[in-house]
Amino acid sequence: MSINRPRGTNDILPGESEKWQAVEALLRTIAAEYGFRELRTPIFEETELFARGVGDTTDIVQKEMYTFDDHGGRSITLRPENTASACRAYLENKLYGAVQPVKLFYIGPMFRYEKPQAGRFRQFHQFGLEIFGTAAAAADAEIIAFAWDLYHRLGIRDLRLRLNSVGCPACRPAYREALQDYFRPYLDRLCPSCRERFFRNPLRILDCKSEICREIGKDAPSIIDYLCEDCSSHFAQVKQLLTAADIPYTLDTRMVRGLDYYTKTAFEIEVAKIGAQAAVCGGGRYDGLIEELGGGHIPGVGFALGIERIFSALASQGDDIETEQNLDVYLVVAGGADAAALAFRVADQLRRAGVSCELDYGEKGFKAQMKAANRLGAAYAAIVGEDEVKADSVTVKNMENGEQAAIPLAEIKQYFLQR
Repeated sequence: MSINRPRGTNDILPGESEKWQAVEALLRTIAAEYGFRELRTPIFEETELFARGVGDTTDIVQKEMYTFDDHGGRSITLRPENTASACRAYLENKLYGAVQPVKLFYIGPMFRYEKPQAGRFRQFHQFGLEIFGTAAAAADAEIIAFAWDLYHRLGIRDLRLRLNSVGCPACRPAYREALQDYFRPYLDRLCPSCRERFFRNPLRILDCKSEICREIGKDAPSIIDYLCEDCSSHFAQVKQLLTAADIPYTLDTRMVRGLDYYTKTAFEIEVAKIGAQAAVCGGGRYDGLIEELGGGHIPGVGFALGIERIFSALASQGDDIETEQNLDVYLVVAGGADAAALAFRVADQLRRAGVSCELDYGEKGFKAQMKAANRLGAAYAAIVGEDEVKADSVTVKNMENGEQAAIPLAEIKQYFLQR
C-alpha cells in the first residue's frame, strides 16, 4: 500500500517552489521598506498560550487545534496562528526594553484541523506583521496600507477592504448585553455552538458560518452604536488616514474576526471570484493580549495573510508569478573516468565562483546530455571528452546560436564570469 501525504497538506514541487520564493522575497522586501524585522517562533507551543491568547470560545481552540501530550506529559499544540507566539516572544525576550514600537514580521506554516477545501488547508502558510508598543491609529492604518500595497504589487485586482471596530473592554459590556437581549428569543434555534457562545461571548455568534445563525443575526445591533468615545475617535482616525492614502474601504459592522483578542480596529481584505474563501488577509488591534498573557498593558496591532490564498487569487484572475530557471552551464561528459574527473573539477570551480552548473553523473549518453541541457534552459554546454583531457581545455557551446570554442582550463572560470 502506498503512503500519501496527509489530507489537507500539499507538496510544493520544483517549478512551484520558485514562485513561493519570489513571493516570499517580495514580502521581505516590502517589510524592510516599512521598517519591520523578522521574528521566528517555534512551530509548537504550550497549549495554554493559545487557549488564553486566541480565546477558548473560538472555533480554533474548541475544534481546530492539533494538540498532544509530549513525553513529559506537557500539553503541546502546533501553532494555529502566530500572534500569540509573537506576544509570548516579545514578553519572554524583554523586547519591551527596546525602542518602542517594536515592528516584527514572520513567515511560516500554521496548522488547523479544518475540513479541506479550496483555499483552506490543514497545514497552510502565513505571513504576518505585528506592531507592539503603540496605541496610535496610524499603526492600524500602516499595516492595512502594507497589505493593500502588497496585493497591488502582485497585480491582484478586485480588492475589497472590509473595516470595523469591535470596541474595547470599556464599551463592549453594553454591546454584549444588547446582543444577548437580541438573540435571547432565538436561543433554541441557534446552533449548539452559538447557544454556548450566547453565555460566554455572544460576539462570536456574528462570526458563525451556520446559515440559520447568520439569518437570525442579520438584524442584530451594530457595535458602532455602542462604541465609547475613545474607540469612536480611534476608528475615525483610522478611516481618515486610509482616505488620505486613497485606500477605499467598506464598513462592515458584522465583522468581528475569528479570534477573541481583537479590540478596536478589525479588518479583512477580500478578492472577488476566488470561491467561498474570499478573504486573503485579516487582522486588527489587540491592546489587551499581552496583558492576558501575563505582561503589562502594551498595545498591539497586526495582520496575517495566507500565502496559498495569494496563488488562488492570481489563478482566479488568470495570472501567475513569473519565474525563470536560469542555468548557466551544463557539463557534458563525453569520455571515460578521466573526462568525468575533469568535468567534476570544472563544475566545482564554476560553482565556487557563483556560476550555476549542472553535471551529468555518467548515466546518459552524449545526445541525452545535450537534450537535458536544452530542457534545463542552460545558456552553455561545456563538453569534456578525451580530446579535452589531452588538451587541458573545455569545448564550450553557446546553446542559443550553436557557436563553439575551445577554452583553456586555466581560463574557463573567467570566460563564464565575463558572460
